[in-house]
Amino acid sequence: ITKYEDVLWALKHPEVFSSKGVVNVGNDVPLLPLSVDPPDHAKYRRLLDPQFSPKRMADLEPEARKLVNEIIDGFAGKGQCEFHEDFATPLPSTIFLALMGLPHSDLPDFLRWRDDTIRPQADTPEAAQEIREAAGRAISQYFEDAIAEKRRHPDDRLLSTVVHGEVDGRPLTHEELLGITHLLLLGGLDTVTATLDCMIVYLARHPERRRAALADPELMTTAVEELLRHETPVMMVPRVMAQDYEMRGVQLRAGDGVTLVIGAADADEEEFDHADQVILDRERNRHLAFGGGPHRCLGSHLARLELRVALEEFHRRIPDYDLAPGAELEFSPGIRQAEGIPLLFAAS
Repeated sequence: ITKYEDVLWALKHPEVFSSKGVVNVGNDVPLLPLSVDPPDHAKYRRLLDPQFSPKRMADLEPEARKLVNEIIDGFAGKGQCEFHEDFATPLPSTIFLALMGLPHSDLPDFLRWRDDTIRPQADTPEAAQEIREAAGRAISQYFEDAIAEKRRHPDDRLLSTVVHGEVDGRPLTHEELLGITHLLLLGGLDTVTATLDCMIVYLARHPERRRAALADPELMTTAVEELLRHETPVMMVPRVMAQDYEMRGVQLRAGDGVTLVIGAADADEEEFDHADQVILDRERNRHLAFGGGPHRCLGSHLARLELRVALEEFHRRIPDYDLAPGAELEFSPGIRQAEGIPLLFAAS
């Protein structure tokens, strides 16, 4: 499904286009709240949504700016960086670990599990699934230990809040806790990295747009939204038909698999004027980069904070940069993460 109107309708009607059980990335428990539909979905969102509210995310901004600048300190004086490895990967991961209340020393394990889950290096689908399942078991074991630790020593961070949280007036079960933490790991470590990759490559290739954004600090917020639309890092999401339904003359049957192509919807000329162009101050921008409906991305406010602060601070410190001569960029399918982004700039 590719048209904006149709994709949005499907996202808003999980009773027809269900998310239940559609994601199998080696997880041995349902990823919550992604893998359940309303009304059960709502009880998990009631627990989690306040932890990712705009106000709570705004409170994180000073800490986020500090972390961004600490990362930039590591390469600003060198006159070059490998943006994906040196900036886009550690930034959201570092913020995620701080938000969850987990030790930064665990980051290498988290990044390995992330890559083995989302883009396993394998020659066959069967081998890829084996890698995913091994990562899933390792993630479950990690969080079993982390959950036990937070039960013994609660704190004010997100993991502890979830461990001691309730749904429907009861504590979360062990399976529910593993499903929530597994999804938080994947969402917190991957999509912002991919988004930063896409955005910085576009700005490196279009220096006139970069200069326009730098000339008007107020423009960065709308620029982030427009680059989310134009680049749309998460290009598609799966659904399964919960009932028979006809769309645009095509008969869909209960049990059929469906792909909602978010990237195509965000390039639909019927919704976005001059959809193929980046208009940094686009006023009406109802893009679907964060999905829509009940399953709209739980961490969208956190992602917006990370992206805006990252671009503001990176360009404050390094306003002019270019891709290294001869750089050949390759992006992974599905979630558009770059394998390498070599940048050159004046050392500071």
